[in-house]
Amino acid sequence: MSSTVSAYTEKIKEVSMLSLICSCFYTHPHPNSLYQYGDLEVKALNKRASGQSFEVILKDPDQSGDKSHSQSIPSPPRREVSLEDLQKRLEAAEDRRKSQEALLLKQLADKREHEQEVLYKAREENSIFSKKAEEKLTQKMEVNHENRQAHLNALKQRLHEKAIHAADVRRKKELQANLSG
Repeated sequence: MSSTVSAYTEKIKEVSMLSLICSCFYTHPHPNSLYQYGDLEVKALNKRASGQSFEVILKDPDQSGDKSHSQSIPSPPRREVSLEDLQKRLEAAEDRRKSQEALLLKQLADKREHEQEVLYKAREENSIFSKKAEEKLTQKMEVNHENRQAHLNALKQRLHEKAIHAADVRRKKELQANLSG
């Protein structure tokens, strides 16, 4: 791999020097000039006042015709696996599966237990809230009842006083009517 990279860098250096030399001798190259160097192809695109641009095309090693690099790398020899090794691997895999399953079941049980605790706490808080609300309502109803009884007693007292006053006024009127007449 490193040899092909170094070869490409050398070829690009050669192309640069070649284009410099060519541009010194012949300033107007043919518009379709094409340079080929093995598996590297260079096309001169256009020339401007700022310089000349090139298109560098690297061919695929399979297309270059060089078959010496195309040999496949041999795979490492396969190790024979004995029945005991296979059995050990299967047992180890089964143990891993069982431990993962046990871990999952434990996590699910912990989660379920946490949910139960949360539900119990929510019910307990709801019960406490209900009791407090009931106590407040009972106390409020008692206060309202006491206030109503006090108000009714005050009304009865005023009514009784008015009745006494009316009886007093009637008696005085009768006395006045008896005295004048």
